[in-house]
Amino acid sequence: MPEPGVTTRMRSSVITARAAASFDPVGRSVATARAFVRDTLQGWGYSDVVDDATVLTSELVTNAVIHAGTSADVLCLRTEDGVRVEVADRYPEREVPIQGAGASFASPDRENGRGLLLCAALASRWGVEYTPTHKKVWFQLDLPERPVGTRSAGPVLPVGLLPVADERVRVAVVQIDQSGAITGWNEDAEHIFGYADEQVIGKPLTDITAWPHTPGIGTGVAEALQLSRWEGSYGIRAADGRVIPVYASHLRVRDTHGEPSTVCLLVRDYERAVIQTPLRAPATDGGSENRSADPFEVFIGSPAPDDLDGLLQRTVERARDMLDGDSAFLLLATDDETELEVRASTGLPSARQRFARVPVEAGTGRYGSARMPAVHEDLTAVPGAVPLLNGTGMRSVVTVPLKVEGRLTGSLGVAAEGAGRYSNEEALRLQFAADRIALAVESARLGELERLRRGSLSFLVEASDLLAGTLDRDQTLALMAQMTVPTLATWCAVYTIADQSSEPYLSYVLHEDEDRIDGLKALLSKISPPDPVPTPGARVWAAPAEAAHRAALRTSMRELGGSSTPVSSGIGTTLATAATVGGETVVLPLVARNRVIGMLTLGKPSDDHFRQEILELADDLSRRAALALDNARLYSERTAISQALQRNLLPPGLPQVPGVEVEVIYRAAGEGNEVGGDFYDVFPIRDGAYGFAIGDVCGTGPEAAAVTGLARHALRLLAREGFGGPAVLERLNAAILDEGARSRFLTLLYGELWPQEGGGALLKVVCAGHPLPLRLRQDGTVEPAAEPQPLLGVLEDLELYEQTITLDPGDVLLCVTDGVTERREGTRMLGDDGLTDVLTTCTGLTAGAVAARILRAVERFAAEPASDDMAILAMRVPEPHHAG
Repeated sequence: MPEPGVTTRMRSSVITARAAASFDPVGRSVATARAFVRDTLQGWGYSDVVDDATVLTSELVTNAVIHAGTSADVLCLRTEDGVRVEVADRYPEREVPIQGAGASFASPDRENGRGLLLCAALASRWGVEYTPTHKKVWFQLDLPERPVGTRSAGPVLPVGLLPVADERVRVAVVQIDQSGAITGWNEDAEHIFGYADEQVIGKPLTDITAWPHTPGIGTGVAEALQLSRWEGSYGIRAADGRVIPVYASHLRVRDTHGEPSTVCLLVRDYERAVIQTPLRAPATDGGSENRSADPFEVFIGSPAPDDLDGLLQRTVERARDMLDGDSAFLLLATDDETELEVRASTGLPSARQRFARVPVEAGTGRYGSARMPAVHEDLTAVPGAVPLLNGTGMRSVVTVPLKVEGRLTGSLGVAAEGAGRYSNEEALRLQFAADRIALAVESARLGELERLRRGSLSFLVEASDLLAGTLDRDQTLALMAQMTVPTLATWCAVYTIADQSSEPYLSYVLHEDEDRIDGLKALLSKISPPDPVPTPGARVWAAPAEAAHRAALRTSMRELGGSSTPVSSGIGTTLATAATVGGETVVLPLVARNRVIGMLTLGKPSDDHFRQEILELADDLSRRAALALDNARLYSERTAISQALQRNLLPPGLPQVPGVEVEVIYRAAGEGNEVGGDFYDVFPIRDGAYGFAIGDVCGTGPEAAAVTGLARHALRLLAREGFGGPAVLERLNAAILDEGARSRFLTLLYGELWPQEGGGALLKVVCAGHPLPLRLRQDGTVEPAAEPQPLLGVLEDLELYEQTITLDPGDVLLCVTDGVTERREGTRMLGDDGLTDVLTTCTGLTAGAVAARILRAVERFAAEPASDDMAILAMRVPEPHHAG
């Protein structure tokens, strides 16, 4: 029964597809569920709602597997107008807080219940349903409605109002197969982009596209090629490395064999009128209706573009045509209204790329501020008055502000190449148009920011999961770069700083085009790294672009000068690298635990700039990445220390014992981050006598390591002072007890070995609480070779005794720690009997082969990795060889 107060009404829609999955009540299930929903919706072509669905699924599955502690069942249902996602858990008694029922929603700052707040904020509809065994929370996300285009005919226009194009209009025709590879490339495409057809046929179109990557906004190139019809702007990387803005019209067709392919018509972006779908004119049934038409629709046309970029581009084109200008531009104000970002332009060089920033106050006086209308009759008289037009050849310009409720939201301008083209009359006309569209532009901008923030939230959730999933430094560096390229930037470089006295070191470089990585790395290696400034936020770094341009200039002069060799590929590589870093480059500090541990450098290709929202997202990512990188550093240092201690607790090597084969195998459990545990030693005592030991300290960590080091060094020292086995162990027992609260129990098998001249060996052993040594005879019989005695570190007064063993030629003495005998698989344990059975099969094997067979038997006994350290010591007296 659904809870009162929660909307559970479903739109009557036909379900066209479904996908379901169950997730265990463990933390990693949240990321797995997100990936399942994302992949499902993208496979259905529902990219518009993927980010919202991912965030909501993450919260609801977290409630189920973390807070409710049960498994979660996720069901995705596709309809013709949206998608419904259901998350069910097995905790029906746990009620959901409902508004208006005496209980309030959880705080947004708390994890428990936050998913319901998000459902209310993001979902079209949502609800909760209960059954005797399940509680199900569902949400519905509707697809945004898109107007259907219609054919229309344009009015007859005077020649002066026609769109401007080059003398020879070229339309590139590119055909793409269903895998995304280029199959057709016409002469106009070769002329515009510089590639011959044999250079691109068979390659993916994505190799040369510069698609605008913005989280949560827009369609990707792969998705666009799968749509039946698509129009829009993007860039093509030309053969010389420049990015050429194009306007494209994609049409998906089917050949006579039924195979789908996509035909792409591309023109330079300023010639978009050649292929752009005509606008549908408003219906006019009578003169009175036409006079009462909305001024916004009169200026923009109907239907208005449903996306911000389309609306801005339509605005600048209409403004240019309205005032018969040569160019037009529109800028949007940043949140603090101190700068303006270029968001749309027409008729300006490609250097005036989107997201370039100019100050709101360009100078003193009325004409230097974007907050007031301004008319400049001749820019040569006031150079720098309109920074965006510097070096463009434009001489007269009119600019007007976009304002909403008195707040500056942008600036609209129209410029001409001739002087004295505009007066206050044109300024009034343009201001009237700006007032008509300002509210629509601001509304579309806020909608874009909201989608960007939702996409950013999903992006940061994924980034945090990935960074938290590794403690390896190199992998963390790679993840940092892979998360930023190409989502946030075209290329990325990570500098690391070992300590306060060290210079920044270039640790990782990544570019979205793998062929550019080596050139980029070589360039960055030749210039000084950025200064490690701890101030948060992104700062511009001009050195890479300047160095790249200098290198390209030197290479061009050298290659085109007096060299006898023809122009080689070197100039192409250098120019490509210059184009790679020719845009804006920013540096963000990596600060962890109040120390700068590195810098994250992000870059754009030629003449491109970062938008403010992307820089804010990169700043947030850099803080998470810095902590992950520092954690990886600390973990690596701790692991290195632990491994060094472990190596020092074990003997450096085994001595050669005449007449006796000695083999040791040691396997430490875990990931190298623990010291102590099992140990062994074989060492010479005096001429003809050798000591051996194998032991196991209770526990792990520094305390166990202290006892291990104490035991190994004390055994050598006391044995070489002439003490016998019982005396050695009794003194070691006293030393362990002297450690007080830091002491640990110790099981130890200690013995002395005397090889005999006639073959064989004499041994005297003491087994203090340790697994008994086993003796394998030549006839295959196995028997314990000692008796158990008390372990060390418990009793003060020990009375130990030694036992004598004689090994005949062919006999083996096997000593192990309890990591071997206590190997488990469920309720089964290898045990002493299992070890005896394995040793029985080792007759005739060398000491090394015996130890290896024991290790294989232990590893194969259970599928799971060993959870305890293991030490295996095998000693064998070889049989004498008789000459034939």
